[in-house]
Amino acid sequence: MSHALKLSLAAALLLLCSLASLAVGASWVAPSQVAAALLHPDPLNVSHILVSSTRLARTLMAIAVGASLAVAGALMQALTRNPLASPGLFGINAGATFFIILFSAWFSLSSPEHWLWCAFAGAALAGCLVWLIGNMGQGSLNPLRMVLAGAAMAALFGAFSQALLVVNQDGLDTVLFWLAGSLSERSLALAAPLLLCSSLALLGALLLAGQVNVLNAGEEIATGLGQRTGLIRLLMSVLIVCLAGSAVALAGSIGFIGLLVPHMVRRGLSIDHRWLLPGCALVGAILLLLADTLARVVILPQEVPVGVMTALFGAPFFIMLARRGGRHG
Repeated sequence: MSHALKLSLAAALLLLCSLASLAVGASWVAPSQVAAALLHPDPLNVSHILVSSTRLARTLMAIAVGASLAVAGALMQALTRNPLASPGLFGINAGATFFIILFSAWFSLSSPEHWLWCAFAGAALAGCLVWLIGNMGQGSLNPLRMVLAGAAMAALFGAFSQALLVVNQDGLDTVLFWLAGSLSERSLALAAPLLLCSSLALLGALLLAGQVNVLNAGEEIATGLGQRTGLIRLLMSVLIVCLAGSAVALAGSIGFIGLLVPHMVRRGLSIDHRWLLPGCALVGAILLLLADTLARVVILPQEVPVGVMTALFGAPFFIMLARRGGRHG
């Protein structure tokens, strides 16, 4: 089966998962009603209101977050040459969580809009610090130094977060919401700027895919072919921060998507980043949509945080991957 056909099948599956996401929940909406809500919405129809005001935004965010985390994971693994790397390696989740706690404690922020931008700012700061530390000293970026810097930033921001929570117990509910990961209670208008940011970063990653292939061939080969390796690594880091930062700001801490999906796509599609990155975007969106849809119905009438569902799926795969030394695909 050709790569193009596999991507087409993945796109078709993504469409089906999107329709299921719009239909499934505490109350079932028939497919005909879903289609009518999208094409000819009736402001007096309860099912149409449910689809257009709540589930449509949730579905679009799941697609964007899943695609962003998966592509960020693929770029992170290429940048660090570490098959077990994921966006959290930049300390992005820890930075976002710390900023939410910090600004909630100092400025009593309670608006979801403020939380989104605090999370994005914290994620960006953590990513920038890791990048700067990874480039310190002589020579070019050191992948091992970057991994260690990411672990240090995650530990540092985690310690600061715990210290603030000890002082400010009122912020505990807020941080638990973000740590668990959730796609609920966010309007499309509120999420639109970050959805645009992640969309542009996904487009940038696809345009950079050919350069990532050359970089993966080795430093000497890439330099011999005239590639500006430092600039490519910088662009990759910026894209990782934008993708993972937007995802964390929109949905909180969702693990394993950025780690699992690149390995799945390498095995089933290609190691060529011109195919790998679009494949990661599609498969990441599909997996998060399925996890979110299942999270709504597994313990009705309540919901399971989507971050818990992805952890349940991802933990066994991660253990298997670690036992094999990260050699997957």
